[in-house]
Amino acid sequence: MKVAVLGAAGGIGQALALLLKNRLPAGAELSLYDIAPVTPGVAVDLSHIPTDVKVKGFSGEDPTPALVGADVVLISAGVARKPGMDRSDLFNINAGIVRNLIEKCAATCPKALIGIITNPVNTTVAIAAEVLKKAGVYDKHRLFGITTLDVIRAETFVAEAKGLNVDNVRVNVIGGHSGTTILPLLSQVEGASFTEEEVAAMTKRIQNAGTEVVEAKAGGGSATLSMGQAACRFGLSLIKGLQGEANVIECAYVEGNGEHATFFAQPVHLGKNGIEAVLDYGKLSAFEQQAMASMLDTLKADIQLGIDFVK
Repeated sequence: MKVAVLGAAGGIGQALALLLKNRLPAGAELSLYDIAPVTPGVAVDLSHIPTDVKVKGFSGEDPTPALVGADVVLISAGVARKPGMDRSDLFNINAGIVRNLIEKCAATCPKALIGIITNPVNTTVAIAAEVLKKAGVYDKHRLFGITTLDVIRAETFVAEAKGLNVDNVRVNVIGGHSGTTILPLLSQVEGASFTEEEVAAMTKRIQNAGTEVVEAKAGGGSATLSMGQAACRFGLSLIKGLQGEANVIECAYVEGNGEHATFFAQPVHLGKNGIEAVLDYGKLSAFEQQAMASMLDTLKADIQLGIDFVK
């Protein structure tokens, strides 16, 4: 099993690489790429950790050597949010980075499962899909926007608020991965009930949690450590699916049945071909139905922005 991390010298990439070095199955390969010349040094640093995971680092303009034979590619390359920026402000820089990296994936490892971390995910996943289509290798079962950070935040905040064991809390988060497009299904959380006021406040906190981190870091960056953990959880789930483990289910931003938008975050069953099935997310409360209705125009515009960028 070979996992490639593109953007491995950045804050998310280094956190993700550290977690994968410690948690990938024995005998796995971890391939790290970044344009920054420090990347081979990051790989050497990680290689001193005593686990049975081989690490190699690559730097420079071309990620091709890092991608050869990759089963899973996780892309975190790009610039981070700064105070006063929202995810859409990142578009002009990160769109080009994602396009170029996906072109290399299409040429080098077209069957790999690709997880996009680079924001704005609502748009960068659409860019990736269009690039893969142009190359004639698009498979909607193998492309994912990683929205797991919204899920782990929701699970953490709910457990704290309700005094629950966080290991037992599961929260599906649907929609997209920016602002009001993030919709945690609090009505479905087992073992917890919320007043209308609590639902509104908790939903808003989950939607704005990225800004909470950006402001707390006071210009020093955005969510890197928690995003590294989220990407590791999702990446390991992809690998469990590839290895044939049963009942591997995660929320992800994928091309589903198009009921709401071309791409939509909801639970998916992961397996040997990536997505085995896009799952129903269940019955929504009145609050959630209203939130869904009010987000869809934004989500569709984000997706169209990505399509237009490539075309």
